[in-house]
Amino acid sequence: MRLQKRYLVIGGVVLAVLLALAAGLLFWGRRPFRDLEAADIAAASVTLMPPDVTLELDEAEIKTLAELLGDLRITRPDQSYTEYAGQAVQFTVTFADGTETEVTDYNPFLIIDGTGWRTAYGPCEALNRFANELLRERGG
Repeated sequence: MRLQKRYLVIGGVVLAVLLALAAGLLFWGRRPFRDLEAADIAAASVTLMPPDVTLELDEAEIKTLAELLGDLRITRPDQSYTEYAGQAVQFTVTFADGTETEVTDYNPFLIIDGTGWRTAYGPCEALNRFANELLRERGG
């Protein structure tokens, strides 16, 4: 009987740990660009919709973009972004190896190469603010 109790306790602890890990991924998410550095990016542009304006980023702006992308946190896939209205900010990033990725900020969603994700509000809002500041600085 004592052995059965021990197995029940161990099983309960293992289950609790697994549930905590699953909850952590669901609520805290993951950072898909965590290790991204400015040196990894060969070129980048941003398109703000509306007003349907595309801006090329310079070296200093690419450094800021890499930092902001590194802070982004996604939680779970969610394609319901198509049901929302508002401004989308799409970054096209060309990496040093020649590959290209599109990252669209559509808070509370982040769309990476066509796949929608729920995202943490703050880092996504910072990315949107960065794009709109670029637009204002350039007289758009």
